[in-house]
Amino acid sequence: MIREDRRQLNERFITVFNMLEERGEIVKNDRNGKGMGDFAERILGNRAYGHIIRAFLNPDDKRCIDYRHARALCREYGVNESYMIDGEGEPFGLEAPKYDQVMEDAPRMGGNIMFTTTEAFAGSTVSAESFTKEENTFFSIPGLSGASLVAFPINGNSMEPVILDGDMVICREISGLHEIRDNKIYAVKNNGQLWVKYVQRVTDSRGRVTHLKLISANHLEHDPFVEDVGPYTRLYEVVRRISDL
Repeated sequence: MIREDRRQLNERFITVFNMLEERGEIVKNDRNGKGMGDFAERILGNRAYGHIIRAFLNPDDKRCIDYRHARALCREYGVNESYMIDGEGEPFGLEAPKYDQVMEDAPRMGGNIMFTTTEAFAGSTVSAESFTKEENTFFSIPGLSGASLVAFPINGNSMEPVILDGDMVICREISGLHEIRDNKIYAVKNNGQLWVKYVQRVTDSRGRVTHLKLISANHLEHDPFVEDVGPYTRLYEVVRRISDL
């Protein structure tokens, strides 16, 4: 009889597999290094084991991935091991303290929202060097509960009048591209840069999200631009704006 923890591990494997497929890192019928056989070779050590991967992906099959191969998945595809093995955090991590650290430290440090001095730029371009150093503190405000909330100060006028230069936005990281809703505001961290923009998905012929179109509210001064989606792209839904800091 399969233990419950193995069933839960396999459920997380299915979630991660679907996200990797959505990102274009797995293409089931691909013959150029991203197919099911290639995936099986990287995870199970044999490209002929694609049928076993398919068994893991079938909720009605009794076969489940084991912890050794789950760790191989984390190594090969940059999956958050805390999520994969223990079910904590998000599949591809959050560049902030882990969930348990936030819950443990927040009461002592003053709240459940991590404020970082890393600036979210409401502009068109910015040097990555502008926020290589940051300091973090915690605070809380009424009506926003839960862990893994991150607050960024805003620099620039491209989101005016919706978000002003000098405002602060409070964000919650989303788990993947499938959660994006077009024309909502997100903080996008990509290639060493961080923007707050309206976001639209750009898909390829197979419907996979390959790029993000970032659109300013102040469209008269700031043109839209497109960012590619990579394994380290992070997306944070903006849930609150705070002014008059």
